[in-house]
Amino acid sequence: MPQITDTGVDSGVGRTALLVAAARAIETHRSDSLAGDIYAEHFVRAARVSAAWPVHPAQVPGGEANPLWGRFARYFGLRTRVFDDYLIQQARTGTRQIVLLGAGLDTRAFRIDWPAGQTIYELDRADVLAFKHAVLDAAPTTTRRPIAADLAQDWARPLLEAGFDPTAPTAWLIEGVLFYLPAAIEHSLFETLNALSAESSHVVFEIKPGLESPEVRDSSIYAATRRQLNIDLPELFDHDPRPDSTTALTE
Repeated sequence: MPQITDTGVDSGVGRTALLVAAARAIETHRSDSLAGDIYAEHFVRAARVSAAWPVHPAQVPGGEANPLWGRFARYFGLRTRVFDDYLIQQARTGTRQIVLLGAGLDTRAFRIDWPAGQTIYELDRADVLAFKHAVLDAAPTTTRRPIAADLAQDWARPLLEAGFDPTAPTAWLIEGVLFYLPAAIEHSLFETLNALSAESSHVVFEIKPGLESPEVRDSSIYAATRRQLNIDLPELFDHDPRPDSTTALTE
């Protein structure tokens, strides 16, 4: 596959989508794999910035002892398994629409055998979606509706225009997104999500409570990510105090 430049995933937060894709590719090839994604390595190889990154455990320098590809990547495998199970359970119990906010290089619409009648809405920036479309040579296993939208702006309107039904139960997923957003944007996002959610809707999301201490910022995982990939994750994280969205939703 020819390499693609100017993809929307070459720098900044966009590059973290390639980091997660590489982690999913490595997880796929583990003997004790928690989650499989046969498409992930194609994204990594297609982007020039990540073409040399490992996509198999045998390619990881130092193996499991590598703090980035051994320890950190295993976390992404676990996260994928947890969220896969959540979405599959929601679909099996009758929820027919799934919304992925900040979908990135997610391939759940392609790699999971969904029940009939499922619709998956993928929201992300237009350039990220364009890169995904350029790389993937596969048909989705269910109805898939990609939507170019910025979560810091009005994303409800394009979602509704794409056919989303706010009167039907929804399974929402916000994976690897919130800690990059300013607190005010996170608050607005959940207000919008709540307004669009019919009874029996569910949301699962990943949080990073609090702000990193200097000791955490200097951890071997973040140091290895900077050294091996030139990605400074703590600098990409938003530096506002994090809102307690869990409590807000409960109330």
